[in-house]
Amino acid sequence: MDLSEDPNLQPTLFGLFLSVYLVTVLGNLLIILIVSTDSHLHSPMYFFLSNLSFSDICFISTTVPKMIVDIQSQSTVISYVGCLTQMSLFLIFICLDDALLTVMAYDRFVAICHPLRYHSIMNHHLCGFFIFVSFLFSLFISLLHSLIALHFTYFKHAEIANFFCDPSQLLNLICSDIITKNVVMYFVGAISGFLPLSGILFSYYKIVSSILRIPSSEGKYKAFSTCGSHLSVVCLFYGTAIGVYFVSAGSNSPRNSAVASLMYTVFTPMPNPFIYSLRNNDIKSALRRVHSLTT
Repeated sequence: MDLSEDPNLQPTLFGLFLSVYLVTVLGNLLIILIVSTDSHLHSPMYFFLSNLSFSDICFISTTVPKMIVDIQSQSTVISYVGCLTQMSLFLIFICLDDALLTVMAYDRFVAICHPLRYHSIMNHHLCGFFIFVSFLFSLFISLLHSLIALHFTYFKHAEIANFFCDPSQLLNLICSDIITKNVVMYFVGAISGFLPLSGILFSYYKIVSSILRIPSSEGKYKAFSTCGSHLSVVCLFYGTAIGVYFVSAGSNSPRNSAVASLMYTVFTPMPNPFIYSLRNNDIKSALRRVHSLTT
């Protein structure tokens, strides 16, 4: 589906999406580089952050490069195999983002509610286990969608009302039975959305309860500031996801749904490196150390 039928807008869209893609990739690569090279950031919190940055790079790379090529070539055709591959990779990395945000919420819960036991609880083995389980969780959701799609092949010449192979759009094409479609959507939504969000909300419930017991306002601010960046990213991630859901459900225009999906898949990963670098004193200190070494 073309985002705009006006040919005069195509160069502007090409430059915009290319710029967003480069900023997102370079910003997240910088986070990964800083975390991996600065010994002060070798902690569970930044280990998860570097994995989140890697996931964001892969997430945006599943949709934007193909969209940029389509704008340049004036073609929106994608092969059957290519569509399934794009859908599978998209689901893997969006679910991985979701799982990592949940793990990071648990990390903040342990750091604030059990500070003396933080390093013993969040040891290297547990951190590696969390990453492994997060990837398995993402792979399971992706395989579930792929197995459903592989049972149906009559949408090979269909038109998808979006700029990428949106899983929900493919489900509408391959599943004519409304009951089956709703069962699949609610089941997948409960596993990939409700469970991680419940974990995040429970962690922050415990965090807020613990912070409220701190007597001084300075101590409360210092404790809450350690999870401010994560909370901002969570609100951005789920806020745009919920916005896309309501826009898609309440709008009869495929173009409006595509624009809403665009905000979620393209522009959501871009602010994450800036949120963590601008709101995090450790990252800013590491950036200053790197700058001093290079000058």
